[in-house]
Amino acid sequence: MLKNKIVFLTGGSMGIGLCCARAYAANGAKLAVMAIEPETPEIIATELGANSIGITGDVADAAAVKAAIQTAIQTFGRIDIIHNNAGIAHPSAPLHLTTEQEFDRLMQVNIKGIYHTTVHGIEYLKKTKGCIINTSSLVGEIGQELHAAYTATKGAVNAMTKSMALDYAKFGIRVNAVAPAGVWTSMLKEWSNEQPNSETIETYLDHIHVLGYCPEGDVIADACVFLASDKAAFITGCILPVSGGAELGYRRGIDQDAFIKQIEKR
Repeated sequence: MLKNKIVFLTGGSMGIGLCCARAYAANGAKLAVMAIEPETPEIIATELGANSIGITGDVADAAAVKAAIQTAIQTFGRIDIIHNNAGIAHPSAPLHLTTEQEFDRLMQVNIKGIYHTTVHGIEYLKKTKGCIINTSSLVGEIGQELHAAYTATKGAVNAMTKSMALDYAKFGIRVNAVAPAGVWTSMLKEWSNEQPNSETIETYLDHIHVLGYCPEGDVIADACVFLASDKAAFITGCILPVSGGAELGYRRGIDQDAFIKQIEKR
């Protein structure tokens, strides 16, 4: 589905990003993967082979993003897809217990990272009539307790996605976002350990998804392959929930069978 496409992917050395990198490569793409981990080049070389490159850098650093995009252009000659996947979720806290440093870091990575890739990459996407994918979250639409600053960043990602879609449509550039609920990654495990009910959080995460389980990152990657491909040629400004139906309403540990029986007795 992505034969000979060139993907610039941020946050691609672990979690959802690495799953996306694997899926893009499996579908014929070549990748420039930017991630903050020092071992990013080795990870990408091991996972994807010689047709892709890994670049160490922080998306919150404008100069680092500019240099990474230039490296991608020098290596591959063009960029067809920018996938803004890099993001952080810490801390899990109400707003008044979030430090200013934590708040600023969330904004710099989750929002300003998209700004940086757009500023330094949009002219290359104009040449290829490419597309942009932003990794958002279902909580950007519905909120989440003990996570106000993080959910604010994802709400901003959703709003930016729609506005970017309007701004860049005239250049033939599509802009969409994927919105997972829970996905088992190291970031989710870190969040889980911060919760007051951490010992039961796995059951909780399974239960909030209507399909009955909390998935791995491959299900998000499959959706991203579709959005990046020509199969999604007439889709733009979409915030695509990839959430096992969680957007239908988070379930709160209710014994549904017992609840239905109780209703049936009325």
